[in-house]
Amino acid sequence: MSELEPASSRVLSREEFPQLFEALGESGYEIVGPTVRDGAIVYDRLRSVDDLPIGWTDRQEAGRYRLEPRGDRALFGYNVGPFTWKKFLFPARERLWTATRDGVSFRVEPEPTEGPRLALLGMRACELAGLAVTDKVFTGGPVSDPGYRARRARILRIAVQCGQAGGTCFCVSMGTGPAVRGGADLVLTELLAPGPHRFLLQASTEAGADVLRCLRGAGRAPSPDDLGQAEATVARAAGSMHRSLDPGGVPELLRETLEHPRWEIVAARCLSCTNCTMVCPTCFCSTHEEVPDLEGTKVERWRRWDSCFNLGFTELHGAPVRKSGLSRYRQWLTHKLGTWHDQFGMSGCIGCGRCITWCPVGIDLTEEIAVLRTPAPPAGKEGKP
Repeated sequence: MSELEPASSRVLSREEFPQLFEALGESGYEIVGPTVRDGAIVYDRLRSVDDLPIGWTDRQEAGRYRLEPRGDRALFGYNVGPFTWKKFLFPARERLWTATRDGVSFRVEPEPTEGPRLALLGMRACELAGLAVTDKVFTGGPVSDPGYRARRARILRIAVQCGQAGGTCFCVSMGTGPAVRGGADLVLTELLAPGPHRFLLQASTEAGADVLRCLRGAGRAPSPDDLGQAEATVARAAGSMHRSLDPGGVPELLRETLEHPRWEIVAARCLSCTNCTMVCPTCFCSTHEEVPDLEGTKVERWRRWDSCFNLGFTELHGAPVRKSGLSRYRQWLTHKLGTWHDQFGMSGCIGCGRCITWCPVGIDLTEEIAVLRTPAPPAGKEGKP
């Protein structure tokens, strides 16, 4: 993150931190952030600091996720959970328009795009990178999505720098974290030790600076020790990351290995459950359906999330194009890491590791790419899954 003016940075003590919630409320924002529910840390509306996952962390590995106490009172001492910020900008189910019979014709009324201003508290660096991807998908082309665009304009992005790496994170190798280097309005770093529990807040935009002004003198200017400890916190998280994926040449690699025997092996494990696409911050596949009323005077068009792993997703003339689990998994991985570059000029992967954690059988795309980089074994020597 670039160096900021002193007036755009504040350090709040743990006792003063609730004043950030008050400042956001005075600025007209509803707060969305992490909270504990159903055995996981998820993103939802927050009423107060007490709704945060105080003293909780998560342990993640391929196909495994669990919560456990940290042994301290950290507010943001976790990694990323099953929900993503995508759902607040690209809802899982959304009405797009309503058509009403009007004599011999009909009238189409688009769905209103008004809504509350949301402060998204707790965005990680990788998730900011994911937001940049969905921005490109929904607003970067010749036609932009009006609902996404309207909701995007109403959010305040409050990033939290990572103080630890998750077991499935690989953002360092993807260049998307753990340090926040842009894309946020406010950047928060939780400082636990040495010294008292405190929070470094740094404004990156005028919208973020406006929130700091609402603190009305709470906190103090950061000291060199505060800034140094913040850098050390992020460096420690980066140094503890054990997974990696070398993105160099991956699109070319995937084009050249479409018949590699590894696809057969991973397809034998894949359940086509769609978990990886549902938890991914950047997957955007959807389907549409028309819902008429019983009298035939009105019909609504709804959009809902879909997945390229669903058999019917590519159905044409009554039959799916990709009939096998192998073809569907290969389509997902080659699009995410390969043809996404052709379509949007960037990778569709941000290195958050959610697809690894929430895969029931623990399929790890970093492992799959590493195997594809090795020469294919002779026929009959593919090895075991």
